[in-house]
Amino acid sequence: MPAMLPTPSDLIRRRLVGQVRAVFNDAASGQQPVPISEHALFERDSPIRMVHSGVVSMLVGGIRSLLLQMLHPHALQGVLDHSDFRADMHGRLRRTARFIAVTTFAHRDDAMAAIGRVNRIHERVSGTLPTGEAYSATAPRTLAWVHVAEATSFLEAYLAYVHPAMPHGEQDEYFRQFAVVARALGADPVPKSRAEAEALIAELRSDLAASDASREVARLVLSQRPKGAPVAVQRTLGTAAVDLLPSYARTMLALPRPAVTALPARLATRTMSQTLRWAFRQR
Repeated sequence: MPAMLPTPSDLIRRRLVGQVRAVFNDAASGQQPVPISEHALFERDSPIRMVHSGVVSMLVGGIRSLLLQMLHPHALQGVLDHSDFRADMHGRLRRTARFIAVTTFAHRDDAMAAIGRVNRIHERVSGTLPTGEAYSATAPRTLAWVHVAEATSFLEAYLAYVHPAMPHGEQDEYFRQFAVVARALGADPVPKSRAEAEALIAELRSDLAASDASREVARLVLSQRPKGAPVAVQRTLGTAAVDLLPSYARTMLALPRPAVTALPARLATRTMSQTLRWAFRQR
């Protein structure tokens, strides 16, 4: 029998999937999408794999988490001193996204190797704050803030744009699973439930500080976009991320809460999320 010709629907799917993979993978260096393994750290269809499979919600959550992380003076100074984020914000976001993908979906040996590489990088990241206080990327409490900012941001975006009715038990399991990676990276304390995450955020808020530098990074996070990405998409995702920020973070970063633009951004983000889940044949 002759081969079946692809349907218009198949062609649209392929084009969307190709565009997304081009954003998340460095094609110029031959980088390929992370293969999904049956021998990953986490079982198929477990909460962490469900949350981390949402392309749009992970983008929104990633932006939100970066904004929160930059409120920690030690995390911020590490980025300022040891990163080329101003020239390559997309590259930084792409590397973070790939790390999440490898530790969530790839073979457990590849996941642990990726964690080892990050730990070795962190050992070289240290310095002094403008106040004279020393900082290190290996500090367990700083890593705890970075982790809880990521975990809560990814989950909040997933609840907002993919699965609002996610059971509380599955939300707690998400934190328990993500804690495996956080502990391997040296974070301490690490929350193992939503309640523990909320309590840890309340505890660590005393470590945060607003500054001109944190507000500058926030502006860069919200204004820079991947090559080829439409301006409207970047603005929509940024608005959705700011909309999900806790009020104290918006105040500290001098980011007004979206008003007139909030509802259109939510609707557009939800539409993008549903479209890409259709393209990737996700539930």
